Amino acid sequence: MTLHTDIPSRAEIDALFQAKERWCVSFYLPTDPVSTGEGERLELKNLVRDALNQMREAEAGKNDIAAVEEQLIDLDLDETFWRHQARSLALFATPSALVAFRLPNRLLPLAAVADRFHLKPLLRAITFPQLAFVLAVTQNAVRVLEILPDVDAEPVDVPNLPTDLESAVGKEPLADQMAIRRMSAAEEQKVRMRQYARQIDQALRPILPEHGVPLLLAAPEPLGSIVRSACRYPGLAAAALPGNPDVLPDAELVASAREVLDRLYADQMSQLRELFGQRSAQGRAVTDVADVARLATHGAVETVFADIDVVVPGHLDEAGAVTFEESDDATAYGVVDEIVRRVWLTGGRVLALRREDIPGGGDVAAILRYSL
Repeated sequence: MTLHTDIPSRAEIDALFQAKERWCVSFYLPTDPVSTGEGERLELKNLVRDALNQMREAEAGKNDIAAVEEQLIDLDLDETFWRHQARSLALFATPSALVAFRLPNRLLPLAAVADRFHLKPLLRAITFPQLAFVLAVTQNAVRVLEILPDVDAEPVDVPNLPTDLESAVGKEPLADQMAIRRMSAAEEQKVRMRQYARQIDQALRPILPEHGVPLLLAAPEPLGSIVRSACRYPGLAAAALPGNPDVLPDAELVASAREVLDRLYADQMSQLRELFGQRSAQGRAVTDVADVARLATHGAVETVFADIDVVVPGHLDEAGAVTFEESDDATAYGVVDEIVRRVWLTGGRVLALRREDIPGGGDVAAILRYSL
């Protein structure tokens, strides 16, 4: 079983947040990588019916409704697309365009119509991506594995990745004229390891995603420290995987990697809760939706914690004042989603979480750049 994932890049998320059209339709659909796609397509048809009804109730023109529907019909007829899914599908449609992301996270079904896209659930994929890469390196071999939830590890084909140290950098003595001083055999070997490590880093850069997907290293010392020093990927985890990859099968590497990932995510949440508590004591944290909205509008929010499943219908004006609505329809939008949009576009950090992980247990919470 394979998960086909599309983690959105920063530029793609920027474009979605900046999109402002009268009819922006957002869909989230649970999917199953082993399914034929029939059940998912039926569920999508139900969501599409709901969205089109929202457009009609908001007096959308027939041409706009037909244009959105046509793109979704085209997607429904794409057999290849439905055979290659992950855990959830996110779709963003306007009368003129359709963008799809296959996500490793399990998300709730949703159809939302507004003049902007509903993006909080999408951001879950970059808050806790539920996937990781393992880089297993020895002097004899290099391999890269992709780890996804509930499935076997997938080997990753990395163009130009060295196969081993000797074939990558050779074994002949280093030329004396290139050295400041004569090196010992051990020093020469470390020079070759650094050359090897730089080649590995160069090959990895095009295939690693942009948004903080962890890279876990399995390598014996001193090679492990050398590879770590050469790696410029910001998602390289500090914790190394134990054991020698030459003798460890993929299944054991994956089991170790999942344990490390569980600890990594638990530590991140613990640190975030601790930080929120510290900032609260300093007058630099708020949990009221209206307060967070106003501060986000003025670029005062450093980090926002947002419940990915809640929809608080309403509007925010240019000053950040909130008008709440009784129901969610095509004339309103999610206030918390709009808060997230404003924080993102002013350079703040967005954490898309489940309700139990939101400090204060509400719909939203924020750490501020300065004290109130």
